[in-house]
Amino acid sequence: MNSRHLSVVIHRSPDVVYALASDPSRLPDWAAGLAEGAAEISDDTLVMDSPMGRVSVRFVPRNDLGVLDHEVTLPDGSVTYNPLRVVPHPEGAEVVFTIRQGEMDDDDFDRDYTMVAVDLDRLRLLTESA
Repeated sequence: MNSRHLSVVIHRSPDVVYALASDPSRLPDWAAGLAEGAAEISDDTLVMDSPMGRVSVRFVPRNDLGVLDHEVTLPDGSVTYNPLRVVPHPEGAEVVFTIRQGEMDDDDFDRDYTMVAVDLDRLRLLTESA
């Protein structure tokens, strides 16, 4: 299985970036590849509309390490695990997302990679403008 790592440096503290990125109400503001509208929260799971259809998302519990790993259950019932980290960087914070190809063909993998890159840049712009 092929993996690619995307990262973006954000000129804000890791705590500020983590707080915004982990706020379910802010997901539609920056994660357009995942969230198209407000998330419904049920226990530890978010349910929302996405470009892929209705999905559920379960993040790891809040933590002091900047880990935002999450599982996305797609409309067909398949589950993808998405590693996402906010780590200290000399210029603020670095957000690192790992995308895995799985069953996607190369074109879909490239398209997914591009969508995640746009989302991370949107997170950077949103956080730096706050």
